[in-house]
Amino acid sequence: MFHDAMIVALKDVRIELRSKVLLNQLLPFVLVVLILFGFAIGTANQTLVQVSPGIFWVVAFFAAILAVERSLSVESDNHAKEGLMVYGLEPAGVFLGKLIAVMVECFAVEVVLGLGVVVLYGVKLHGVMLLILASLFATLGLASVGVLFGALSAATKVRETLLPLLVLPATAPVLLAATKAWEDGIVNHSGIGDPWLGLLVVFGLVFLAIGLVSFESVLED
Repeated sequence: MFHDAMIVALKDVRIELRSKVLLNQLLPFVLVVLILFGFAIGTANQTLVQVSPGIFWVVAFFAAILAVERSLSVESDNHAKEGLMVYGLEPAGVFLGKLIAVMVECFAVEVVLGLGVVVLYGVKLHGVMLLILASLFATLGLASVGVLFGALSAATKVRETLLPLLVLPATAPVLLAATKAWEDGIVNHSGIGDPWLGLLVVFGLVFLAIGLVSFESVLED
C-alpha cells in the first residue's frame, strides 16, 4: 500500500510542478483573498488579529477544494482512473497517494497564508508548535474528506460546484476546531495541550481511516 501510495503521490506532485497551477493560480488566489478581507474588515490591527484565524481557515478550505478538484480531474481525463485499476494498484494506496499530494499543496498554501497574515494583518504567532500541529491534522481531515468525495463527484458534470457542497458539511467540525486552536495559539498563547488540538487529531485520524477503508468501493463505482 505504501509503495503504491508513493507512486501516486510522486506522479501527482510532478504533474503539479510541471503545470505550475499552484504557483500561477492557488498562491495568487490566496494573496488576493487576504488583501480583500483586509479591505472589507478595516485596518484596525486588533480586529484583524482577532479574525485572522477564521480568515486563514476559510481561505485554506477553498484552496484545499481547488487542490482536490485538480488532483481528481487528472484521473477523470482519458479514463486514467481505470488505468490505475488495470495496473493493480491498491485502492488504499491510491487514496493515500492522492492524500499526500493534496496535503503537500495545502501545506505550501498554508505557509504563504501564514506569512500573509503576519505581514498584512500584523499577527504574532506565539504558540508556533500548536499552530503547526493544528494545521497538520486539520489539513489531514480536509484532504481525506476532499479526496474521498472528490472521487465520488469526479464523474459528474457538476463536480466543480458539487464538491464544496459535499465537503463543507463533513468538515465543518474540522474548520471550527482548527479556527479555535489558532485563536488559542495566537490570542491566548496556548501550548500543544490545547483541547481543540485533541479534537483535530481525532477528526484527522477518523477521516483517514474512513478513506482507506472505503476508497476501493468508490473507485469501483
